[in-house]
Amino acid sequence: MMDLKSIVADRLTHVLSDWNKNDLYELIETPKHSHLGDLAFPCFQLARSWKKAPNIIAGEIADALSSPFFSKVEAAGPYVNIRFDGLKAGKEIVSAILTKGTDYGSHEFGNQKTIVLDMSSPNIAKPFSMGHLRSTVIGNSIATIAEKCGYTTEKINYIGDWGTQFGKLIVAFKKWGDQQKVKENPIAELFILYKKFHEEAEKDPSLEEEGRKAFKLLEDGDQEVTELWKWFKDESLHAFKTIYSLLGVEFDSYNGEAFFNDKMDEVVTLLQDHNLLETSDGAKVVRLEGNLPPCLIKKSDGATLYATRDLAAALYRHRQHDFDEALYVVGQEQTIHFKQVMEVLKKLGFNWADDMKHIPFGLYLKDGKKMSTRKGRVILLQEVLQEAIHMAEENIKQKNPHLIHASEVSKDVGVGAIIFHDLKNDRVNDIEFSLEHMLTFEGETGPYIQYTYARAQSILRKAGGPLPLTFEGLDDAESWEVIKQLRLFPEMVEKAWKHYAPSTIAKYLVDTAQSFNRYYGKTKIISEDSQQASRLALVHAVSTVLAEGLRLLGMKSPSEM
Repeated sequence: MMDLKSIVADRLTHVLSDWNKNDLYELIETPKHSHLGDLAFPCFQLARSWKKAPNIIAGEIADALSSPFFSKVEAAGPYVNIRFDGLKAGKEIVSAILTKGTDYGSHEFGNQKTIVLDMSSPNIAKPFSMGHLRSTVIGNSIATIAEKCGYTTEKINYIGDWGTQFGKLIVAFKKWGDQQKVKENPIAELFILYKKFHEEAEKDPSLEEEGRKAFKLLEDGDQEVTELWKWFKDESLHAFKTIYSLLGVEFDSYNGEAFFNDKMDEVVTLLQDHNLLETSDGAKVVRLEGNLPPCLIKKSDGATLYATRDLAAALYRHRQHDFDEALYVVGQEQTIHFKQVMEVLKKLGFNWADDMKHIPFGLYLKDGKKMSTRKGRVILLQEVLQEAIHMAEENIKQKNPHLIHASEVSKDVGVGAIIFHDLKNDRVNDIEFSLEHMLTFEGETGPYIQYTYARAQSILRKAGGPLPLTFEGLDDAESWEVIKQLRLFPEMVEKAWKHYAPSTIAKYLVDTAQSFNRYYGKTKIISEDSQQASRLALVHAVSTVLAEGLRLLGMKSPSEM
């Protein structure tokens, strides 16, 4: 694959012999405006050693810099601007895409390495809300990008299936539950009972104690309470898997919190053996350096906590997978918690704790406030997905009423709109929930990119015959702008992985789709002349990159819309 930056860096080493090629490569920029050139080299860092102004240095370098692939090199203030010969360079780039196909943009630096991802992790007996969408789609995309870079991944859905809330739910079910209603619509009914418990507990605080006692029975293995808990869990997982199926997300493990109940004693023993446990107000804690608060391991009543469970889970996962990295795709409000867990592991001498990383993200807000299941301020993901699919179906009926696979396409487009709306945002930012913005099918949206892909496929179908796999080169400015976008894909994949940022891919796809649509608007692609085959080959290359980029985000690419 032709790397334009690498060509420039290589040629620069002939002019700047005391510089390392990799250092030069990192300095090379892409100008904001294409009329300035394809790449630019800033000369600020040379000013001190050359004892000259950057603009003078730029002029001297521009005069000395040459390559068969360069069509123009000129100084513009402190920058050396380089323009490539689109015919020569374009042939190399597009030919590589046509040869590699879906492998284009792949990397090998992750080969023989394993990444474990803790992601999604909803609580059982509660509906799957918009609040859990972010962890699910961000985690899934990061995993897919990791695989594109050669890593083996293990996606773990750390289900919230343990804790006092289940004692409260059991009390609510016994007091107000209707078994038949729960069987008919389990998640919705359990959610109603959960909300009712908290409403009633505000009037009668003694209910909180009843909930704690019920959970103690569960911890002690009481048969009746355990059977209710298992029933709640089975029904919840069935409902969750329906949503995961819609989103196209699969997991390698559903080992939730309860799975580690019999693995926490080892953690407590290890901490005792290392003299790390201290007593504080009757509770057992590990003191930590810096500004971190003590890590609570056991409450005064002997009950273990989230940290104990996460320590046990980390030990188990490292033994099972010998991971090179363990990523926790969890909201940024848990940042301190994960810092505590990792510091405790380091105190225990587990140096692999440095390979554990918290991948934080912002919240979905409703009217500027955090969504809360307890207070009933929640938006159900399944309802949003169904509404998105319905809107996509109506949109498609208007634009293409005779589409054969309209139902399947509507699902791909509607679900894709929800996924893309999330992933195009920088993950650390909060997102105000707006169904209207989420389901807009124009502008910088998932449907816009899917439609661009479908348009490219339509052009190839109209051309007829086998897919063009030979590119002889094009000499127009519009095609070169598209080709420049395509050559960035491997770089964007690597950047997305290094920063755990699916938004890098999402934004790149918007730019690529816009570039192709400008080309399409100015160029008659199917026209019987000597360059038609190359134009069609470019359309095929665009299709390849758009489809692969959408796949990395967890989206489908329908060939008709």
